[in-house]
Amino acid sequence: MILSRYERMIARRYLLPGKGEAFIFLVAGISLVAVMLGVAALVIVMSVMNGFRAELFDKIVGLNGHAVVQGIGGQIPDWRDMVKAARATPGVTSATPMIEQPLMTSYNGRVEAVLVRGMRVQDIRGNSTISTKVVMGSLASLAPGSGKIAIGSRLADSLGAQVGSEISLISPQGQTTPFGTVPRIVSYTVGAIFEIGVYDYDKAYVVMPIEDAQTLLLMGDNVGMIEVQTVDPDRVGPILAPLADKIGRRAVIADWRQMNAQLFEALAVERVAMFTVLSIIILVAVFNILSSLIMLVRAKTRDIAILRTMGATRVGLMRIFMVVGTTIGALGIVAGLILGFIFLYYRQGVVNFVQFVTGQNLWDPAIRFLTELPSKTDPVEIVVIALMALVFSFLATLYPAFKAASTDPVQVLRYE
Repeated sequence: MILSRYERMIARRYLLPGKGEAFIFLVAGISLVAVMLGVAALVIVMSVMNGFRAELFDKIVGLNGHAVVQGIGGQIPDWRDMVKAARATPGVTSATPMIEQPLMTSYNGRVEAVLVRGMRVQDIRGNSTISTKVVMGSLASLAPGSGKIAIGSRLADSLGAQVGSEISLISPQGQTTPFGTVPRIVSYTVGAIFEIGVYDYDKAYVVMPIEDAQTLLLMGDNVGMIEVQTVDPDRVGPILAPLADKIGRRAVIADWRQMNAQLFEALAVERVAMFTVLSIIILVAVFNILSSLIMLVRAKTRDIAILRTMGATRVGLMRIFMVVGTTIGALGIVAGLILGFIFLYYRQGVVNFVQFVTGQNLWDPAIRFLTELPSKTDPVEIVVIALMALVFSFLATLYPAFKAASTDPVQVLRYE
């Protein structure tokens, strides 16, 4: 909005009221702070929500793939042919055979439920979700027949185990005797401890060579599933449609959306709800700009009348008050963005400080899924938030600007 020289001077005077106008300046300052807090809250919450989805997606999909081919009855006898067919499907980047079975584990009298995952050694070491998260030991110790396994950090804490500890895996599929089936108990040495960052995985996962898993579960040369990665997780359905036709009724395909539908749908709904609620907070903050401008117009009624008699146009007066209100909103938006980015940068420190002061565990990984508060800032969302707040601020200036422009100098100065 282009202002003339005198309009810029008057707008500057109204933005920085002089002596005796401290109350108007205070109200304008409160308006700026309100917009700042509203924008900062929206930026922080939306970035954290985006971080939640991104972290969960990366770690869940990184460990479970974009889709899995599950054998009917829990086993795939011809898994080598199925792996070749999957890899030959356009859009598929990898197909990894594996075994996954819930079992029990015990160590020093402690018993925990676990999810045993058998993978080929090269696939274990090539999986970045696991290989880059090793906190103790080494995946190099895992080899077929070595009796070495890798476990999650939370599981290690629950069992009191560490690298070198011998833990027992208990499988209900054991030998049949006249007295019933005797559970199969096999001891393994912890060769590595990993921390993926998702509580449920770190609490339950036990990773071992696929040959050892086949022996433990008495599966022979069969596997339980094939993990599939594609070029685009959002198009996993159409990409794997040809593979579904090839495997027929021998197996079923479940993609990441089907396996985690409730979780990601809940995040999407919560994301929309939080954006709507916090947008209302910005709207309420903008009403402070409206009230401060109305007070400014009433306080400057005599000045406005004098300006009108000196030749100031109605349009010029409207521009002055619209610029004043929009400037307050713009400064609040910039301050809010800065405050939001500072908070996001130090977010975990803030959480730890609040936990220390209150003595409450605000970030329990057992409830929050992740071990740390995540964040991912979307530039498009930031622009939308800033533009939305700026538009709200501009709309709040229209009524006060119109009232200022419609001031009748004859009525105001009649008795002057």
